[in-house]
Amino acid sequence: MHVALVVPDRELWSGEARTVIAKTTEGDIGVLTGHAPVFGILAEGSLVEILTEESAVRAAVSGGFLSVADDKVSILAAEARLGDEIDSSEAQRELDAALSEAGTGAEEPAEAKYARALLRAAGGQA
Repeated sequence: MHVALVVPDRELWSGEARTVIAKTTEGDIGVLTGHAPVFGILAEGSLVEILTEESAVRAAVSGGFLSVADDKVSILAAEARLGDEIDSSEAQRELDAALSEAGTGAEEPAEAKYARALLRAAGGQA
């Protein structure tokens, strides 16, 4: 199936894949060839994994949409970065800054969720 990960100003990744795994507001979804059409809202600060025959592409997304139709998967993200383009120490600084600005509120801010996703995409723990 063909997969495209798009942010407002460019196509971040595009190619053939055998599986896509994403977290939506309704829960996790795994997409294989022949999947029924679906439209989902990506969870704020989550990870999208695109599994090809040769490798796995991990991307942090700040939110957006996932669309599946006719063996085509479109991931439209407000903001996203590929795991191999992320500096883990920079992502950790972003998380620390977002958490310090948030204080002790009950809900973690969107910036902190995205920074955690950046760390996970880079292969770290968050």
